[in-house]
Amino acid sequence: MEQERISELTEIARRVRLGIVEAVYNAASGHPGGSLSSADILTYLYFEELRIDPADPAAPDRDRMVLSKGHASPVLYSVLANRGYFPAEELKTFRKADSRLQGHPDLKKTPGVDMTTGSLGQGVSAACGMALAAKLDGSRRRVYALMGDGESEEGQVWEAAMFAAHYKLDNLCFILDWNGLQIDGAIDDVIGPAPFDTKFAAFGWNVIMADAHDFASLEAAFQAARAQIDRPSVIIAKSVKGRGVSYMENQASWHGKAPNAAEYETALQDLQA
Repeated sequence: MEQERISELTEIARRVRLGIVEAVYNAASGHPGGSLSSADILTYLYFEELRIDPADPAAPDRDRMVLSKGHASPVLYSVLANRGYFPAEELKTFRKADSRLQGHPDLKKTPGVDMTTGSLGQGVSAACGMALAAKLDGSRRRVYALMGDGESEEGQVWEAAMFAAHYKLDNLCFILDWNGLQIDGAIDDVIGPAPFDTKFAAFGWNVIMADAHDFASLEAAFQAARAQIDRPSVIIAKSVKGRGVSYMENQASWHGKAPNAAEYETALQDLQA
């Protein structure tokens, strides 16, 4: 990837992070930590990888992206707004009663949302079904699912992993946002789901490691996933929870709370620097 394009994606990701902060602050609730950690991943997906058209969000043969960690909806909404699915000003309506942007994604309300998600583990399972359907249809569409590292503690995730490997879903790619923290603290202290690489490999998956905040690394990872034949791929993306906002970085306390007015201003300063 040329440096000019990396710079363009970096600027888009900065705007995405600003949108996340704007949404959560105006709602006075939400999940900023895991949204900020996955901002670069979704920026790459929506601006480089996915075959999509904001002017035709329901195109039958489009690629699909499932936000399995549905509580990180601010990052999905901000990326969709920046990609042109709806005005960025609408991010300020996040979690309002009459808004299209609910606390968890709703495919019936929000253009660009491919799956209604919330209960952890269900999104990756739905992605498996979508990928198998594409195979049965003879379609070239690909399916991506972004999951959290804490989410991997759900048994349903590993049932989905077995299913995908059994049906050789090489059109399916999971992206695991490995920021090391969940609502109750460090994942290693809560249950300790690592090592992710050997576990997914044991389930028959193509395992790819990536830096979640390096666009060249993400490009190489998604290219490797696309080239894989006869088995699904998982990109294990090492990230920083709260990335881009100084006081949120690597702090489990920012998993699910909104900044106050002073913290909001500091976040804007961090992201505008």
